Amino acid sequence: MTYHAFDTHAAEYDAWYDSEPGKSIYALEVECLRPLLHSYPRPYLEVGVGSGRFARVLGIEYGVDPSPVLLEKVKSRGINVWIANGEKLPFPDGSFGGVLTALTLCFVADPLRVIQETSRVLIPEGGLVLGLILRSSPWAEYYARKGEEGHPIYSRARFFFKDEVENLLRLSGFNSPEYRSVLFQPPGRSTYRQESSVPGYRKSAGFIAMSSGKRGI
Repeated sequence: MTYHAFDTHAAEYDAWYDSEPGKSIYALEVECLRPLLHSYPRPYLEVGVGSGRFARVLGIEYGVDPSPVLLEKVKSRGINVWIANGEKLPFPDGSFGGVLTALTLCFVADPLRVIQETSRVLIPEGGLVLGLILRSSPWAEYYARKGEEGHPIYSRARFFFKDEVENLLRLSGFNSPEYRSVLFQPPGRSTYRQESSVPGYRKSAGFIAMSSGKRGI
């Protein structure tokens, strides 16, 4: 299963965020996600919290992840965490105002079930924010090649088209999403300059944030 790969390579995965390209790309992604997540009321949950990098800087109080090794790092960053899969969240209905799933959907076994569970644990006025590398973008192609070459993590990734994600949201009771786009520089560089995210969906963007409230609010 994919999370076993994250267990085995947890230190390498977390250290990437402190590398020269990692620090810059991470800052771009956070800036793209922040205004969408913070438009929803607290408390916040991150599904696929990983080592807690996004949760820490975005002020997310709770996280779940199936990797016990990564969760040890999350605990050191002051986040309340549970070992759990996104397909079966250990929380009552209506527990959260906002849920973040960043760079996680491409690794889960049942993406529809994950988004349905997200809807279940959200309050009526709450919403889901997804951070995605969408299929057909230069970055998805870059990581797909790494997977084909045997990369231990990206070989398990499944990148989605924009329409596929929109359909998953619709089937799970969410409204049509709002978008932000960032990372217009090509993959494979050793350094990246800072740039501002822009409203809307841009096919050339390496990172897409989607925000969707529960239907009927």
